[in-house]
Amino acid sequence: MKKVKQGLVFLICFLILTPTVFADSARQTLGELKAEYQKKLDEKKENDNKTAEAKADIAAKEQAIKKAEEDINKAIEEQRQVEANIEESNKRIETLTKETEKIIRYLQEMQGSNAYVEYVSGASTMTDFIMRVAAVEQVSDQVRVTMQQLEDEIARNEQLKKELIEKQEALKEQQEVLKKAIAARYNDIAGYDKYALDIDTQIKSLKTKLDSAEKNCAAYAPDKGDDAVISSDCVKKVYNSAGQVVTIENGEWLKPLTSGVITSEIGYRWGSYHNALDIGGNAEGTPVYAAAAGVVSGKIARYSCGGNMLYIDVTVNGQAYTTYYYHLLRFNVDVGDVVDQNTIIGYVGGTTTSTSYGGYDYCTTGAHLHFGVATGFYNGYSVPSSKVITPPGFPNSYGWRFYARNEMYAG
Repeated sequence: MKKVKQGLVFLICFLILTPTVFADSARQTLGELKAEYQKKLDEKKENDNKTAEAKADIAAKEQAIKKAEEDINKAIEEQRQVEANIEESNKRIETLTKETEKIIRYLQEMQGSNAYVEYVSGASTMTDFIMRVAAVEQVSDQVRVTMQQLEDEIARNEQLKKELIEKQEALKEQQEVLKKAIAARYNDIAGYDKYALDIDTQIKSLKTKLDSAEKNCAAYAPDKGDDAVISSDCVKKVYNSAGQVVTIENGEWLKPLTSGVITSEIGYRWGSYHNALDIGGNAEGTPVYAAAAGVVSGKIARYSCGGNMLYIDVTVNGQAYTTYYYHLLRFNVDVGDVVDQNTIIGYVGGTTTSTSYGGYDYCTTGAHLHFGVATGFYNGYSVPSSKVITPPGFPNSYGWRFYARNEMYAG
């Protein structure tokens, strides 16, 4: 009887002190997952509409750039014509100036000679006399008027030339503004985080998890329906020798590799956010282990930036985390699998998978593991940058090395 009481006391203390298998924020039901999947489908529809609007806006701006280019070319041609007109007017002025000089000298000479006197005095009437004097003066005045007209024409052409040059500059500035606006619209479509998944991949990842959850919930919690909690009810149960269910709980973290060196830190680099530690020092094909026991929540194959990407939901000391492993050469587990810290979940990739070596992943240039941890569960995709933490037991420090899975950074 005494032993029974001691056993009850021990059990009560164990239940009080042992953390819940998954934090409340991670207790998503099958119904909630279905709702999230539908919400993502609706988001895709809205996103497609916004993308179509952005593309239409881009097309309009590109057309405006083309129109500005045409206007620039037209202004350049007009400028050339104006410059040709100015040159022609200058030649006419030069020719007229020389002719005028000759006429003026002739008139001056004629006015001082008998020829002018004979021409004027040869008039038959006073009216004829006046007309002959006026005719001589009119020739001189007409030359001056023509000269003034040509000078005015040159001034107008110079002003037009200036305006055309200013127009070209304004059109070029307009083009630059439009190009920047187009770049911004492309950013609206593509997003800023190069590791962010496109919505189609998110939907595919969610559908994979939903299919797995529906299958597992039907197998392990058929009586609960949509109320079944995926993270606890719909996972393969692990039993101890006493026939009790062993909770998927961790007391400590382990390294995902038996050794390695940090080759890139968490944080902004090259214009985007790097949401994990890059661990190098291992050949392609090196086994990758689960850093903590949990359930595989997402598996994305051959993504253009990240390659083969695996997500595992884990709970350590009562806190829910998403762990993620990118650039894998291949997977060794499936969505819905229960893994422990000795499970080989995949293998190091990053060389043959790289676009530099004929592969499909442009975000790697050599063998390494992109290993990240974030607080909370995210259905196997789209981990928010604000929730990313430095993986426990690691420093966020380039060049730090470890030589065992249980080696912890002391600080």
